[in-house]
Amino acid sequence: MIVADTNLVAYLLMEGPMLEPAEQVYRQDPEWLAPALWRPEFRNVLAGLMRRGQLDLPGATALWKEADSLVTVPDPQPDGGEILRLAQASGCTAYDCEFVALAQRLNVALVTADSQVLKAFPETALSPQDFLDKK
Repeated sequence: MIVADTNLVAYLLMEGPMLEPAEQVYRQDPEWLAPALWRPEFRNVLAGLMRRGQLDLPGATALWKEADSLVTVPDPQPDGGEILRLAQASGCTAYDCEFVALAQRLNVALVTADSQVLKAFPETALSPQDFLDKK
């Protein structure tokens, strides 16, 4: 079980240089969790691709359905006060700290390619490659 950030979900479903590492992470551990925030973040990624003409509405809808079937949103969600504490201490966004707080509460790794999160939370966050190397 891992906490997957929104970009990792996108990497898994879309062509690009991070597709293979994301697929390897998924093969190693297919139980992906995320805070509820991942849903609007991912829909925003899809909307941006549509605005740039890189994806049409049927394609975006299909990717949304596939993504939503891959990620579980556990209850309870991270505590708002804890998220704010993490954001203040790290300088990371509250959005990113939602993922960190969930990973810390569940005592699992947050897999992300976000360099700021990786630097601020080395005890919680792992890059896809570091996650694969630990397995």
